[in-house]
Amino acid sequence: MQKLTEAKLKAIKPEKKPFKVSDGGGLFLYVKEVGKYWRWKYRFDGKEKSLSFGKYPETSLAKARELHQEGRALLKEGQNPSDKRRIEKLTRKISNKSDFRSIAIEWFDQKMTDKSVDHQKRQMAILEKDLFPTLGNVSVRKITALELTVILHKTEKRSIDMAHRVRQVARSVLGYAVATGRADSNPARELDVLKPLKQKHLPAIVDPLDLGLLMDAAEGYQGTKIVRAALKLSIHLFQRPGEIRHMEWKEVNFEKKIWAIPGRKMKTGRDHLVPLSFQAIKILTELRLLTGHDRYAFPGARRNNKPLSENTVRKALRTLGYGNDQVTAHGFRATARTLIDEELGYPMHIIEAQLSHAVKDPNGRAYNRTSHLAERSEMMQQWSNYLDKFTQPEKSRRGGPRSGAGRKTEIDQNKKFALLNEIRLLRKEDPTVSDSSAIKLLQEKKLVRPQSCNRYLTPKHLDPQIKEAFEVGGSGGILDLAPRLSEQNPF
Repeated sequence: MQKLTEAKLKAIKPEKKPFKVSDGGGLFLYVKEVGKYWRWKYRFDGKEKSLSFGKYPETSLAKARELHQEGRALLKEGQNPSDKRRIEKLTRKISNKSDFRSIAIEWFDQKMTDKSVDHQKRQMAILEKDLFPTLGNVSVRKITALELTVILHKTEKRSIDMAHRVRQVARSVLGYAVATGRADSNPARELDVLKPLKQKHLPAIVDPLDLGLLMDAAEGYQGTKIVRAALKLSIHLFQRPGEIRHMEWKEVNFEKKIWAIPGRKMKTGRDHLVPLSFQAIKILTELRLLTGHDRYAFPGARRNNKPLSENTVRKALRTLGYGNDQVTAHGFRATARTLIDEELGYPMHIIEAQLSHAVKDPNGRAYNRTSHLAERSEMMQQWSNYLDKFTQPEKSRRGGPRSGAGRKTEIDQNKKFALLNEIRLLRKEDPTVSDSSAIKLLQEKKLVRPQSCNRYLTPKHLDPQIKEAFEVGGSGGILDLAPRLSEQNPF
């Protein structure tokens, strides 16, 4: 039985404590010192719920009862009235604009924020160049399959691959329009009017002899040290070119020998861990002398807090005499995938995990950033060792993998740089640590053997730049060297 009238509502006076005045059926007026509010209490799925109908007198008694009846009708249909209310609020928040340009920009802001910068640029370029000129001001409800077909055929004349990309972007934007209630259908969803894509394989070196020539060429590259480091690291780590270019120093953990790439930079959108071999650490350690004060490990030529341009490594390869039909920076991934399988014998699921491909391991577990990390670390070190054999003098290479003095030099160099880095880290943690204590700690970590320490820590085994640091310090102690390395290469 309904109890309230307009006269009774006006006569109700607030009190110090809030109180309720029922109108029946769970509808009541909640009276507070600051005002009177309509509430409805109901049960859904066995749980008590409540819904607000606004403030009195802005919401009249008649309007409150109307909303109450609508809610009860939804309950009878098995729907939760609160869900309907949330949908209505969401709809109101969404832009009322229904033209393709407005919705496309809204879609971009919602869906592209976690994608790589390069991917964002490509998607926006498609919108601005191929879709906005024709569809920008058209209501999404009025866009037809025929209009899209005309656009796609026009783009197809320029590039079949680009036409397929344009269709995908149009499909995504119009799908977003449907999802947000501003279109009833997606005319691009089943639009099959394009020539099929040809299977495209990026040029890549898969012959060990050809790889040897490339490694020799990269080692002798006469351009900037930053570009040479990018070229060499691209081969050693075989990550996507954009991921290499956007490497930031804060992502590199020298102690754990890990490069942690955040998902926003990955094509897959997932965080990815890249184990760093001794050779990769060496490249990065030398590079940090040049770019350690920058955000990016490979800053652009103007050093304006931007990475190398996407064409830099490609141009370096052209300078070395490799055409677009011979090898690309992205092709290093295919090189590693093939040769690690054929030459080093690692299982494909380990290789694919390191490539950050969306695969499952033999046990059916989906790849995550820590999957098979130990196996991948070993694989990356063996891959760098395999690459190293190609940079030896011709005499030592004729008989295959390095041996004898050449092999010994390789080991010495690897251990030297690893040891220098470990001791620098120890000194950073404890500036008072002595030489003997540092060596002991490294032995406990099983990083060095007692008989090898002195050999790797003497000035004659160090590079000229590091020798100079020794000479400036005077004592020749490795721990004297460590702080100066830190000054030159701040973390």
